[in-house]
Amino acid sequence: MNSNNNLKLFLLEATNYCGGWIKTIRTKDYTFEQGPRTIRPKGVTGLNTLNMIQDLGLSEHVAPITPDHPAAKNRMIYVNNHLHVLPSSLKGIFQKNTPFTKPLIYALFNDIKSPYKELQDDSIYNFVERRFGKEIADYAISPMICGICAGDAKEISVKFLMKTLFEWEQNHGSVVKGLMKSVFKSKVDDNLELSELAKKSQEEKWNVYTIKGGLETFPVTLHEYLKQNDVNINLNNKIDDIEFVDSSTVVLKSVSGEKLTANHVYSSIPAYSLAKLVQKQHPNLAKDLYQIPFVTVGIVNLYFATQEPLITPAFGFLVPPIENSPILGVVFDSCCIPDQNGTVLTVMLGGRWFKEKFGANVTEEKLYKIALTEIKSILNIKDVPSAYNVNILDKCIPQYVIGHYERVDSIRKYITDNNLPISLVGCSYDGVGINDVIYSAKTQVEEDCHG
Repeated sequence: MNSNNNLKLFLLEATNYCGGWIKTIRTKDYTFEQGPRTIRPKGVTGLNTLNMIQDLGLSEHVAPITPDHPAAKNRMIYVNNHLHVLPSSLKGIFQKNTPFTKPLIYALFNDIKSPYKELQDDSIYNFVERRFGKEIADYAISPMICGICAGDAKEISVKFLMKTLFEWEQNHGSVVKGLMKSVFKSKVDDNLELSELAKKSQEEKWNVYTIKGGLETFPVTLHEYLKQNDVNINLNNKIDDIEFVDSSTVVLKSVSGEKLTANHVYSSIPAYSLAKLVQKQHPNLAKDLYQIPFVTVGIVNLYFATQEPLITPAFGFLVPPIENSPILGVVFDSCCIPDQNGTVLTVMLGGRWFKEKFGANVTEEKLYKIALTEIKSILNIKDVPSAYNVNILDKCIPQYVIGHYERVDSIRKYITDNNLPISLVGCSYDGVGINDVIYSAKTQVEEDCHG
């Protein structure tokens, strides 16, 4: 990439708005998030997003949840027809918490005495069961994977969430031994300059945060920023073919028949969409891209116009797959998102089990009825919602199954070996969350500038 000023940037968007799955419905009484709703401030990727939010002038619009907030303390799971609060403090690890039959500290003893086998990769479920026991795999990790990527912990790679712990096991024989060794190593500091907002999040120990008026404010503001900085934004511009001419020429053909020639392309579309576009010229690359599976999630937002809240303050609850419920979990939005009148809930359904639970042609009305039945039975809510919204997000979350990271390496190696002027960003490759996607894009651009 040349950094001179005559660099022309084009943003091609297939739909009529920017922001992908981030979409907010907002009225004076409630905010319905139809996609992501909160962002984690932790780690280099989390701090990087906060820097960006400050750069966009959105600092005053950030609504953090600090450790003393009920949404930070109360995260629940639904097991055996009961809601159980997961331990949120160190003290909790030493106490017996249902549905666990022993205090969680016992899991560490299990890890110290358990053998390990040499592996390239493993499912997060197998890894956690081997190191910390079946209960933790079933009741802590499986629902967590449902919450993060609507996936099955028995299929998702351990490197998706626990790469470090897995490496400790593989290199030192157990997680605890690896942890002990790492405590004495100096922490590697990433060269990330922290903005005031990022520093504030560390000082106040934010748990998660959201943006007032809905998360969509973030992409909307970014869109405005790009317009002001001479980026050509083409909405309703769906590409149906990509042709690589040479190492610095690529031709994009849109559905309407227009052609755009560029020196380099950043693809942020899902892997399966990109596969279609490169299939003619690069069938082997397409084959690899198609191997990254995606799942469909049903989202039901509910608003109850009541004076008294219908729920105890909490972040919400997740349902472990072992319970065989039609729902993945419920987020208590009126507890996590500011400026809500009444009780607002979001029910998540399906994910990895969407087809087997609802079939291929389930209607939005049917999902609404299922969601209502479940919250009636679990939360004992008898009221009828004053407003609701149902969305079926088709193939919205990629699944980083066993072997995912090796597959992504081989996809990127193919691109390098064939000198293709394309970089892969978006949620299919380096992480599924908002933070991961932003950081991955930043990393790819930096590599291209210095590469």
